[in-house]
Amino acid sequence: MSEKTLFQKIIDREIPAPLVYEDDLVAAFNDINPQAPIHVLIVPKKLIPRVGEAVPEDQATLGALLLAAGRIAEKLGIKARDKGFRLVINHGRDAGETVPHLHVHLLAGRSLEWPPG
Repeated sequence: MSEKTLFQKIIDREIPAPLVYEDDLVAAFNDINPQAPIHVLIVPKKLIPRVGEAVPEDQATLGALLLAAGRIAEKLGIKARDKGFRLVINHGRDAGETVPHLHVHLLAGRSLEWPPG
Protein backbone atom coordinates (compact mmCIF):
# COMPACT_ATOMS: atom_id res chain seq x y z
CA MET A 1 0.00 0.00 0.00
CA SER A 2 1.38 3.43 -0.93
CA GLU A 3 1.91 6.19 1.60
CA LYS A 4 -1.03 8.48 2.34
CA THR A 5 -1.03 11.97 0.89
CA LEU A 6 -0.86 14.98 3.17
CA PHE A 7 -4.54 15.61 2.48
CA GLN A 8 -5.52 12.02 3.36
CA LYS A 9 -3.72 12.46 6.68
CA ILE A 10 -5.69 15.66 7.35
CA ILE A 11 -8.99 14.00 6.39
CA ASP A 12 -8.14 11.04 8.67
CA ARG A 13 -7.32 13.50 11.49
CA GLU A 14 -3.70 12.25 11.65
CA ILE A 15 -2.56 15.84 11.04
CA PRO A 16 -4.54 18.55 12.80
CA ALA A 17 -6.20 21.16 10.61
CA PRO A 18 -9.38 23.01 11.52
CA LEU A 19 -12.00 22.21 8.91
CA VAL A 20 -13.86 25.06 7.24
CA TYR A 21 -16.38 22.61 5.77
CA GLU A 22 -17.04 18.87 5.71
CA ASP A 23 -19.65 16.52 4.31
CA ASP A 24 -19.70 12.86 3.26
CA LEU A 25 -17.62 13.45 0.12
CA VAL A 26 -15.34 16.42 0.77
CA ALA A 27 -13.41 18.28 3.44
CA ALA A 28 -12.10 21.85 3.30
CA PHE A 29 -9.44 23.68 5.27
CA ASN A 30 -7.31 26.81 5.00
CA ASP A 31 -4.15 26.62 2.89
CA ILE A 32 -0.96 26.84 4.97
CA ASN A 33 0.61 29.05 2.27
CA PRO A 34 -2.27 31.37 1.34
CA GLN A 35 -2.11 33.26 -1.95
CA ALA A 36 -5.04 35.52 -1.02
CA PRO A 37 -6.64 36.68 2.24
CA ILE A 38 -9.07 33.78 1.83
CA HIS A 39 -7.47 30.60 0.49
CA VAL A 40 -9.38 27.40 1.21
CA LEU A 41 -8.52 23.95 -0.15
CA ILE A 42 -11.53 21.75 -0.96
CA VAL A 43 -10.48 18.10 -1.09
CA PRO A 44 -12.40 14.94 -1.97
CA LYS A 45 -12.25 12.32 0.75
CA LYS A 46 -11.71 9.71 -1.96
CA LEU A 47 -8.19 9.84 -3.35
CA ILE A 48 -8.26 11.03 -6.95
CA PRO A 49 -4.65 11.99 -7.77
CA ARG A 50 -5.56 14.76 -10.22
CA VAL A 51 -8.56 15.94 -12.21
CA GLY A 52 -7.32 14.37 -15.45
CA GLU A 53 -7.31 10.96 -13.76
CA ALA A 54 -10.93 11.10 -12.63
CA VAL A 55 -13.20 8.41 -14.05
CA PRO A 56 -16.96 8.43 -14.74
CA GLU A 57 -17.59 6.89 -11.30
CA ASP A 58 -16.11 10.06 -9.76
CA GLN A 59 -18.83 12.31 -11.20
CA ALA A 60 -20.68 12.77 -7.90
CA THR A 61 -17.46 13.57 -6.07
CA LEU A 62 -16.41 16.09 -8.72
CA GLY A 63 -19.80 17.80 -8.48
CA ALA A 64 -19.58 17.79 -4.69
CA LEU A 65 -16.33 19.79 -4.87
CA LEU A 66 -18.03 22.63 -6.76
CA LEU A 67 -21.18 22.58 -4.64
CA ALA A 68 -19.02 22.73 -1.52
CA ALA A 69 -17.23 25.77 -2.97
CA GLY A 70 -20.55 27.60 -3.21
CA ARG A 71 -21.51 26.67 0.34
CA ILE A 72 -18.12 27.77 1.68
CA ALA A 73 -18.31 31.06 -0.25
CA GLU A 74 -21.72 31.74 1.24
CA LYS A 75 -20.48 30.88 4.75
CA LEU A 76 -17.49 33.23 4.32
CA GLY A 77 -19.63 36.05 2.94
CA ILE A 78 -17.96 36.16 -0.48
CA LYS A 79 -20.71 34.68 -2.65
CA ALA A 80 -22.15 38.08 -3.62
CA ARG A 81 -21.41 39.18 -7.18
CA ASP A 82 -19.66 42.37 -6.00
CA LYS A 83 -17.20 40.34 -3.92
CA GLY A 84 -16.63 37.08 -5.73
CA PHE A 85 -14.09 34.29 -5.60
CA ARG A 86 -11.93 32.19 -7.90
CA LEU A 87 -11.67 28.42 -8.11
CA VAL A 88 -8.43 26.83 -9.34
CA ILE A 89 -7.56 23.19 -10.04
CA ASN A 90 -3.93 22.40 -10.85
CA HIS A 91 -3.01 19.28 -12.84
CA GLY A 92 0.68 18.39 -12.91
CA ARG A 93 3.93 20.03 -11.88
CA ASP A 94 3.92 22.73 -14.58
CA ALA A 95 0.48 23.86 -13.37
CA GLY A 96 1.71 24.22 -9.79
CA GLU A 97 0.48 20.90 -8.36
CA THR A 98 2.40 20.04 -5.17
CA VAL A 99 0.17 17.37 -3.59
CA PRO A 100 -0.98 14.44 -5.79
CA HIS A 101 -4.54 14.54 -4.44
CA LEU A 102 -7.16 16.45 -6.43
CA HIS A 103 -8.18 19.67 -4.70
CA VAL A 104 -9.87 22.94 -5.54
CA HIS A 105 -8.35 26.22 -4.39
CA LEU A 106 -10.97 28.79 -3.38
CA LEU A 107 -9.34 32.23 -3.48
CA ALA A 108 -10.92 35.53 -2.44
CA GLY A 109 -10.54 38.65 -0.34
CA ARG A 110 -8.60 40.72 -2.90
CA SER A 111 -8.83 41.63 -6.55
CA LEU A 112 -7.56 38.71 -8.59
CA GLU A 113 -5.78 39.50 -11.87
CA TRP A 114 -6.43 37.83 -15.21
CA PRO A 115 -4.68 36.06 -16.69
CA PRO A 116 -3.31 34.38 -13.56
CA GLY A 117 0.44 34.14 -13.04
